[in-house]
Amino acid sequence: MRDTPAAPSSPNRRLVHRRSLSIEVYAREDGLWDLQAELRDVKTRDLTLSERIRPAGIPVHDMLLIVTIDDALDIVDARSHTLFSPYDTCGDHDDAYRRLIGLNLLRGFRSAVRERLGGVLGCTHLTELTQVLPTAAIQGLAGLTTITLPEPQESAGPPQTFLIPSGGGPASRPRGRLDTERAAGMPFQLNRCHALRLDSPAVAEFYPRWAQQTAPQRTEGTMPAPQVEDETP
Repeated sequence: MRDTPAAPSSPNRRLVHRRSLSIEVYAREDGLWDLQAELRDVKTRDLTLSERIRPAGIPVHDMLLIVTIDDALDIVDARSHTLFSPYDTCGDHDDAYRRLIGLNLLRGFRSAVRERLGGVLGCTHLTELTQVLPTAAIQGLAGLTTITLPEPQESAGPPQTFLIPSGGGPASRPRGRLDTERAAGMPFQLNRCHALRLDSPAVAEFYPRWAQQTAPQRTEGTMPAPQVEDETP
């Protein structure tokens, strides 16, 4: 475990607020997966909220979002719970987050969330939690399953299948899994971050099949966009 980096040189400081995000992934007996995301805001001082005092250490916000997905990362169930909030009516949204049902975490997810839950249609903080679901799902399912991602309706091709790695390169995986990746196409995680861009040392070492000698032409200071329909994951 790494030590916490030292703060930049500055005058003495004191903690006044802590926002915690927690995402847990559960494997279910029925073959589905639960993503349980929680956002909590806690002050270190008493706070007056709607004419009431919220004591220090008691959450100002504590919001829970539970989403159930299948191996294709389709959302088959969703529900939310408001445990602590500034106003009694914060949870009176008729569980708007059931509108997530039917969305796919890797197909236009963030734009669909904006359409269904943006602004007054949902809760600011619960909607924030939706943004971490795609990458949390990828990490949670790593090494446990294979994603079968449906093609857009206008495509006549077969569904794309992506192996989710357990971490590291092919050498760290069970024998035969690299062949599965080759049959399925380029590993899902490649060219989606700086470390795994196709011209990176890591790709050259662990994924030489897809390594590029030079980076694709791009504007200074930018990275090539992932080859997906949306900005997710």
